[in-house]
Amino acid sequence: MQKHRQRKDYQPVRRSERASAPKDERLIAEDWPAEVHVVSDGPGTRQGLESSDLRKTASTFLKRGHVFSYAALFVFTVILYARPGEFYPSPLTASIALIVALATLGFFVPTQLSLEGNLTTRPSEVNLVLLFCLTALLSVPLAINPPIAWQEFSGTFIRCIIMFIVIVNVVRTKARLKGLLFLALAAGLWLSVEAINQYRQGLMLVEGFRASGKGSGIFGNTNDMALHVLTVLPITIALLFDSKRMARKLFYGACAALLLGGIVLSYSRGAFLGLLVVLIFMAMKLGRRHRLGIVMAVVTFGGAALLLAPDKYGGRLLSIFDPSLDLSGSADARRGELFRSIYIAIRHPLLGIGMGNYQNEMSYTGHVTHNAYTQVAAEMGAAALVCYTMFIVTPLRKLGQIARETSETRGSSHYYYLAVGLQASLLGYMVSSFFLSVSYEWYVYYLVAFSVCFRRLYEAETGKAVVVEKRKERKEKKVHGGPFINEGQTVPT
Repeated sequence: MQKHRQRKDYQPVRRSERASAPKDERLIAEDWPAEVHVVSDGPGTRQGLESSDLRKTASTFLKRGHVFSYAALFVFTVILYARPGEFYPSPLTASIALIVALATLGFFVPTQLSLEGNLTTRPSEVNLVLLFCLTALLSVPLAINPPIAWQEFSGTFIRCIIMFIVIVNVVRTKARLKGLLFLALAAGLWLSVEAINQYRQGLMLVEGFRASGKGSGIFGNTNDMALHVLTVLPITIALLFDSKRMARKLFYGACAALLLGGIVLSYSRGAFLGLLVVLIFMAMKLGRRHRLGIVMAVVTFGGAALLLAPDKYGGRLLSIFDPSLDLSGSADARRGELFRSIYIAIRHPLLGIGMGNYQNEMSYTGHVTHNAYTQVAAEMGAAALVCYTMFIVTPLRKLGQIARETSETRGSSHYYYLAVGLQASLLGYMVSSFFLSVSYEWYVYYLVAFSVCFRRLYEAETGKAVVVEKRKERKEKKVHGGPFINEGQTVPT
């Protein structure tokens, strides 16, 4: 067998501390994936596969760097969640997020150019978000009201795009990813505790019975607050199952209970539907051998929760199907905006009516679409809707592939549970955002960035790219009981 020369231009990500192999053996194992058999070993086939696989393998390695970029990103995320300018108004706190964001870019750009020779790595999600940004920019000059469209584009939206690219390139270790995940969890716990406290005291309640959001920014709206808490919940459950120590299990269990309480007290119908999907999905993934029993348990738990839920909770959920039960009339208004936004999307399929233009120019009641998908379709066009949907679905499918590859070793691998948790978070967002106009907000960009970073860490440790297997290939693989060659696997010579 021909010997390969070990590559020195990429430093592999440090493997788990549980690995018992000596350091030199671990480095070699990380540099080259496991061997697999090929049907044909002709010289032409072998040479072509080898050159292709070497390029693919090299692309999975992550160089060390971006220490200061990550520190600045971490501080920016703290400011984004805490919103100090809303609680301590001053010229400094009002502009501190912008100052830290510019500092983050000041560290990021030269470091990225020196490490990689480019401004960003180019996984599918980065290409999709850049295309999405391009369609948004093209919609500005053709908007019904271009100044409003430009204001929407140059505000939170473009910052989300830029920071998404920064996160994907900066988060290169498990510790960095866990740091950002714990920040999101801390924000969710803070929001949940505040919601429970508000409900207990009967203060600052929306419509007299719903826990309100915090401030006027990312968590200012009750439904937006519930969306963040919902997307953090499955990650917390994943960390609970991944923990080996009882103390950590109890901690994450308590966190999950608080998050669940925050979702319930928000009285958000979209968050409830997302919660239902999240719990069923995680139950089926984490309890594969007892799926029917798990589903029945979830349904039973849901029914009991409705019976024991706070006053008016059951009636509010039933108003999803019977709008007459909603005394505030918001269900009818949302349904009307949904059909109106679909009509506008059909009438303006190319580039839409312009970002932010629906509420002021097309809505009969002066409201937003209350649907992230029709928001994109009506304001940016059909092409933007395709990019936005693929931006969410692409990492979802690749997380599913990682979960399948690690399901047999879930007891020793830290990847399986977090892959399932991130999948559930994306599914929860997809369901809940059907009732919220949040396509230009931070939520999905952080979630997808977490998923991309998680996948890159997995690829760096295994030495192969994640390639989603088609259902037919998976069935054949089970029948034959052997591995198939794909783009992410290397071939011995």
